[in-house]
Amino acid sequence: MNVSLLQQRSDEQCSAAVNRGILVQSSFNTVCAIEYMKSHNVAPQVIERVLLHPELRRKSPH
Repeated sequence: MNVSLLQQRSDEQCSAAVNRGILVQSSFNTVCAIEYMKSHNVAPQVIERVLLHPELRRKSPH
């Protein structure tokens, strides 16, 4: 399997987990969102950035 394809798939899965984690935070609370993202192997620094510093989130490409 192509390594770049594998990396892209991993990035897509991570991106989806982050987006769902943000929804969990808005629907429930930050602790639930942290646990959700941790269970999906999102890096701790990414979790901190997106949940605690929403102004630092990447802009959606849409």
